[in-house]
Amino acid sequence: QQLHEKLRSGQVIALFDGIDEIFDSELRRDVVTDIHRFSNDYDQVQVIITSRWLGYKAQRLRDAGFRHFMLQDLEIEQIEDFLERWHELTFTDQADKVRKWERLQRAIQDSKSIRELAGNPLLLTMMAILNRNQELPRDRPELYNQASRVLLHQWDVERALIEDARLDPKTIDYRDKQAMLRKVAYRMQSSEKGLAGNLISATDLEAILTDYLKTIEVEQARTVARLFINQLRTRNFILCFLGADSYGFVHRTFLEYFCAWEFVWQFKESQTLTIERLIDEVFGAHWQDESLHEVLRLICGMIEPKFVAEIIDFLLGQKVDKNKFLNNKKDVTKEGLSNLILASDCFAEVRNRNLINETSKELLEILKNEVKQESRPYFSWELIGILMSLIAQNWKEDPDTLLWLKDRALLDNKHKGVPRAAVYAIYQNWKEDPDTLLWLKDRALLDKDWIVRQAAVTVIAQGWKEDPDTLPWLKDRALLDESNWVREAAVDAIAQNWQEDPDTLPWLKDRALQYGDDWVRRATINAIAQGWKEDPDTLPLLKDRALLDKDWFVRKAAVTVIAQGWKEDPDNLPWLKNRALLDENEDVRDAAVNAIAQGWKEDPDTLPWLKNCILQDKNLGFRYAVMNLILEGWKEDSDALSWLKELALQDGDEDVRYAAVTAISQNRNEDPDTLSWLKDRALLDEYEDIRQAAVNAIYQNWKEDPDTLPWFKKHALQNEYTDIRQAAVTAIIQNSQKDPELFGLLANIALNDPFQREYHWRNNPRQIALKGLLENFSNNPKTLEILNQVALNDSDEQLREFAVKKLQDLKKTNP
Repeated sequence: QQLHEKLRSGQVIALFDGIDEIFDSELRRDVVTDIHRFSNDYDQVQVIITSRWLGYKAQRLRDAGFRHFMLQDLEIEQIEDFLERWHELTFTDQADKVRKWERLQRAIQDSKSIRELAGNPLLLTMMAILNRNQELPRDRPELYNQASRVLLHQWDVERALIEDARLDPKTIDYRDKQAMLRKVAYRMQSSEKGLAGNLISATDLEAILTDYLKTIEVEQARTVARLFINQLRTRNFILCFLGADSYGFVHRTFLEYFCAWEFVWQFKESQTLTIERLIDEVFGAHWQDESLHEVLRLICGMIEPKFVAEIIDFLLGQKVDKNKFLNNKKDVTKEGLSNLILASDCFAEVRNRNLINETSKELLEILKNEVKQESRPYFSWELIGILMSLIAQNWKEDPDTLLWLKDRALLDNKHKGVPRAAVYAIYQNWKEDPDTLLWLKDRALLDKDWIVRQAAVTVIAQGWKEDPDTLPWLKDRALLDESNWVREAAVDAIAQNWQEDPDTLPWLKDRALQYGDDWVRRATINAIAQGWKEDPDTLPLLKDRALLDKDWFVRKAAVTVIAQGWKEDPDNLPWLKNRALLDENEDVRDAAVNAIAQGWKEDPDTLPWLKNCILQDKNLGFRYAVMNLILEGWKEDSDALSWLKELALQDGDEDVRYAAVTAISQNRNEDPDTLSWLKDRALLDEYEDIRQAAVNAIYQNWKEDPDTLPWFKKHALQNEYTDIRQAAVTAIIQNSQKDPELFGLLANIALNDPFQREYHWRNNPRQIALKGLLENFSNNPKTLEILNQVALNDSDEQLREFAVKKLQDLKKTNP
């Protein structure tokens, strides 16, 4: 009832924590149904459904106007701000505050693992608490151990919080709590969804805790287990209630840590796991499951190095077929090297690496060899970066590593990703080296590869922002580098890293208005729109550039950022429509129309306006782009498709009909009527290019349809239009190599097609068929007979010349 009152009053509702307390599933559904109804009635109501409530249907709620939020890690500036505020509130002694603050900052800067964990607000808080009385542990397992002790013990003891005598810490101390959580995490990883689910039923949770409490002779073990579950959730902040009678760890870090600790406990303490079983049943079963990789790494941080060496040897021995892990660009993805990446991560957990020196050498050599072989098959840029980063991080103390990376940056030209990755690896791991900045500036100035220069410019801006020489140097690069991409990177770096500098905005404006380089002008426009959106002069400046800049490239950029950044401005839509109709360049008009179609789709005037653009504009490419926007944005609108089909049939401009046929064929291949409609266009339209477009669309989008090949065969032999016959022959050759009728069909066409050449450029169906015979039946003696016959008797001079040339080639090949 209270919820309904707030909804009716138009209040903004924050979190649905109250659903946690609704144990009746029917009532929960009623509440969500009401929220759906009210959120549709009141546009101003914004509701956040948190991941604490299990099983909500994300898309269904998004469709009803709900907003879905994901909590991101803190960025470095936010971490620094948090620490400043925390220490200010925590310490009264100024000297003590500064000392502890600086110690924690050094730990975050010096330790990669601590720096990664600091992005999580809960773990950052734990670090700050631990740092009050000690140096932070440098290895993650011990840091997690101490953080869990803070949550499970110190948090309560410091505040004298004991809510029930049956939870007396003298009877159940934090070590017992850790032991129970180990068993909970172990049970979760063995469930159907594994650790990816972070889920355990209340029944199983209660049973695990009850069984453990019985082993330490706690009376009323089941009742105490229930009390303990509530304490873990409401005061220790280790577990959270997810709804639907289920619980999970409040943060995945603790789930992974306790799970790893349980495996190690079985290996070291209870000794129910041998090293052979640990390798076979844990690493062998899960090394390809990325959701378990953190657990496997943590295990390696908690066992002796000699055992980690055996695990690494096992991982290196796994054979991975990289061809199974190719993306659309035919680059190997991260999964293609998962065994090497995991082996390197496990190696990183070893504190005394001198004890496994031979393993270290073998692993390093394998990683270096993978970098050398990156083009067979192609590695993605991301994967090359991962490999280089692993080498730099894990062998940073080896004096040869830096030299090897510099060689890769200077000499390795087989894959552009290698030199670039080397630049980033050197910056990330040797930033404090006094020679690094000078070396990077040399790369930014002298390297022949713009990708390397771009990378060097980017990292110099990030790493040496406080150096007074950096900003003038970047401005120089923004104006003088020969590469568009490097100049753009320099402008972006200046805008992002020196936004507070009072000279930055005037410098950007000056470049946007006066500088002769269109790439720099475009980059400055994007930077101003992003960094100074609230400045009252920004929008007028952008509109001025959209109207008056001499280069369409710059005008397009201005139109795009205006559409994105000022959608709520009532003048924006009319202004964009004006640009869509009046700019002299097709790409600029295209950008304006795209922005309108995407940003104002719900406006009832948008679709009619787009239709009018098709009718009024004279540019074929622009019309085609607008048709695609209609088909993509109004897929469910049958009237939109019908209108375009009518346009393809009736419009007096053959270019408009062509654009409509092409757009419909590419966007509506799932529409049941489109295939038959395209067949009609292929047979009935008087314009050859339209017929050709329809035939190509049928082949490309309906080649698996059982009626397609017979249709092509029929029209390859009988159609009156040459273009239909030649397109049909091409489709048949490409799609029916195993057809037993193919040879006879091609032979018939090669000898008997009625083609007569009217234009020099027209394709002869007989020649296409003859090529198909040579490609698919070169060993058939009848193919040579047909080739000789065509060379002697064909009426088409070009085809006779083609046949004679092929006969000469065959004689050279088979003298």
